[in-house]
Amino acid sequence: MTEAILLVGGKGTRLRPLTVHTPKPMVPAAGVPFLTHQLARARAAGVEHIVLATSYLAEVFEPYFGDGSALGLHLEYVTEEEPLGTGGAIRNVASRLHSGPDDPVLVFNGDILTGLDIRALIGAHASAGADVSLHLTKVADPRAYGLVPTDDTGRVLAFLEKPQTPEEIVTDQINAGAYVFRRSVIDTIPAGRPVSVERETFPDLLAAGAHLHGMVDSTYWLDLGTPAAFVRGSADLVLGRAPSPAVPGRCGDRLVLPTATVAPDAKLTGGTVVGEGAFVAEGARVFGSAILPGAVIEPGAVIEPGAVVTDSLIGARARVGERSVLTGAVVGDGAVVGADNELREGVRVWCDARIPPGALRFSPDQ
Repeated sequence: MTEAILLVGGKGTRLRPLTVHTPKPMVPAAGVPFLTHQLARARAAGVEHIVLATSYLAEVFEPYFGDGSALGLHLEYVTEEEPLGTGGAIRNVASRLHSGPDDPVLVFNGDILTGLDIRALIGAHASAGADVSLHLTKVADPRAYGLVPTDDTGRVLAFLEKPQTPEEIVTDQINAGAYVFRRSVIDTIPAGRPVSVERETFPDLLAAGAHLHGMVDSTYWLDLGTPAAFVRGSADLVLGRAPSPAVPGRCGDRLVLPTATVAPDAKLTGGTVVGEGAFVAEGARVFGSAILPGAVIEPGAVIEPGAVVTDSLIGARARVGERSVLTGAVVGDGAVVGADNELREGVRVWCDARIPPGALRFSPDQ
């Protein structure tokens, strides 16, 4: 198994404003674009050729990763003129694959952080003689996901999208977003129109009698679609809870990139990462947060003296003012949070916005 398709075309609307200027897979997690972690794990599993199915801000990917040789990969890029959905994107890149009709092709989503044993999934696919194999994981509350019940041998019995009533929740196994396709099955997906593998391709294959196999792997798994999940995923990479060979440094309580500056008495804990060119001033405290880097000629984010930042994402060129307290916040690129503000869970400060000093609080100013 030497090739894969990586679906990186989504707009990442749930992560805005971080994705206003940056496609979701390119938002830094643990110091490097999240996509780097996925590519490195695929290479470690023996994948050599990856086709990236791009759409939103497609022009960003190739200048950064090039032909993939720096990661030991051969990368190709295919851009959708109009969004085609998961199945349509897979079909759209099929001409770039080199596999024979019965060879396996790995397909994975660009927003899932997982410790999946990729080799084991490929091995299970081969052993079962399946047409498509799916990575399944177990979750406590499956209502937001697609359920995939299987029999005792792992054969998929049904696809149940986002059940809401107790009667509909027949399993805690969900589609975890990584698949192995028999190459010839990809060619059966309709070309030139939007197709969802979850809602169309997989149910249609099942109805036609195809063999779909599910492998449960309940190691680390996280959908990075929301700001809270993304900052948690970044912290887990830094802490070593989520496996990746691409973390640029030793795992631990903090990760400070080489050109970042951190004052000696600043406190960084909980898997905090301070990206290239970013600055954390004296007396600041940063817990479990991502202070994002700047571009090549741009500064990173700035955390001013005495600020307290917890479980937050601070965008490139953004600034958090003196003594401001942020918890569960997202501050977009170039935004400025003035001194003595207090921002709580769920707040999103848009790119280049300006919050005056002392303008927003949830507690008295004394």
